[in-house]
Amino acid sequence: MRTGNDCAGKGGIYVIGTGPGALDHLTVRAKERLAVAEHVVGYTRYVDLIMPLVKDKELFTTGMTHEVDRCKKAVELAIAGKKVAVVSSGDAGIYGMAGLILQLKLEYPEAANIPIEVVPGVPAFVSASGILGAPLMHDFASISLSDLLTPWEKIEGRVKAAAQADFVIIFYNPKSASRVSGLSKAMRVVEQFRAGNTPVGIVRNASREGEETIITTLGNFTQYYDSVDMLTIVIIGNESTFMADGRMVTPRGYREVRRI
Repeated sequence: MRTGNDCAGKGGIYVIGTGPGALDHLTVRAKERLAVAEHVVGYTRYVDLIMPLVKDKELFTTGMTHEVDRCKKAVELAIAGKKVAVVSSGDAGIYGMAGLILQLKLEYPEAANIPIEVVPGVPAFVSASGILGAPLMHDFASISLSDLLTPWEKIEGRVKAAAQADFVIIFYNPKSASRVSGLSKAMRVVEQFRAGNTPVGIVRNASREGEETIITTLGNFTQYYDSVDMLTIVIIGNESTFMADGRMVTPRGYREVRRI
């Protein structure tokens, strides 16, 4: 499915990034691919966010931790000759379903010639960054704090390396009902290398109903732990990040400015 017509008359899979939440953040290409798909497969919450666009499609949705089941269903539908949209929030290639679909396709010999198109979407951290101001103007590292698929030791090592290298740090999946200690552990690692007045942005439900934004500092972050959950993006500034008119700015070096 490398061109717009590759799927004509046969089955195929569109792996679509639907953006951070609001329908007006979907790309034109994402809307076009959703329009031609016969089946839509995805996590229930994410499909609900685009329901006005897919309510007339055949839907296959599941809860969390059933990603493999969803992607297998998509491949099997495509083998049967259906045009299938597999949706991920944000970008499908960033903590999304693109990689899993491409892996699972290899397990089905009859899927060898099925076209797959990965349709980019607006990542949640891009939406969060815009809400916060301009914290990602320089190099940054995105790290998921979920240890369901990655050992905590490896996650902690990545956090330490990013903090030592003075990357702006983005935390995805910072805390859930069953994972409550990882965020505090990660922040303690960062505190070894960042000053207490380093700006930290917290955005929950970026571009969705119930959007909440907090800008604080590394030294004061603990008082906002209860505001953080799986729907939250946390962005920690580097040593140059500063506050300007209530927004985070990480200078790129175009010009020197007086910090406020």
